[in-house]
Amino acid sequence: MFGLGWPEVVIIVMIAILIFGPKKIPELGGMFGKTLRGFKEEINKPENDDVNDPGHDT
Repeated sequence: MFGLGWPEVVIIVMIAILIFGPKKIPELGGMFGKTLRGFKEEINKPENDDVNDPGHDT
């Protein structure tokens, strides 16, 4: 996971709790999950090439 070990992950989580507070962490996790899911959907979406467009001149 990005070259991070468990000690680094724990430190990052502790800093996030100090900055945002323990009540905001679930909200931030949910927003991060939705963002990541949307990104994956856009990456996996088939590209819309204009090759099959009837108005496309060659």
